[in-house]
Amino acid sequence: MSKGLVYSSVLVMLLFVPMVYGQQTGGAATSTSTCNLEDGRQVYIRYVPVPGNKEKIANGKPWMPGGTAMTLFTEAPLNLGSSLIPIGAYTVYPIPARDHWTLAVNKNVSTGAAYDEKSDLARAPMETAQVPQPADALEVAFAHVGSRCTLRIYYGKSAAFVDFFAK
Repeated sequence: MSKGLVYSSVLVMLLFVPMVYGQQTGGAATSTSTCNLEDGRQVYIRYVPVPGNKEKIANGKPWMPGGTAMTLFTEAPLNLGSSLIPIGAYTVYPIPARDHWTLAVNKNVSTGAAYDEKSDLARAPMETAQVPQPADALEVAFAHVGSRCTLRIYYGKSAAFVDFFAK
């Protein structure tokens, strides 16, 4: 295969990937948070950073910030609670409740698909806390220590945390 054809193919892919992803998020701006593992593999999550407290979240209902599920990409197998998450892409749904949150990792990554609990690959309780200063917008971040990537979600005065462990 000629170099020109390879470069052309790569260029076409680079031009179309943002367009396709923009369709998946309804054109909303997205943010990405990354956890870099010691061996060079990465775990990252994409989400729509909705303004803090501008979106009502329902207790016990899966939350899709900005109407779009968060997307988890992992280059390493992960443990969440007692479940194994293979290398791949997944949708992530925080499920807030009054006294606790749950994180669901779902196998269905189809554009515009409604949440279906039957497609959950993993679920885990999240630690929660109240922060004194509300976040201006949804913030999703990873904290990395050893083989652990702690997912942190801040929205308004709520904070929720859960650990993923790389295999």
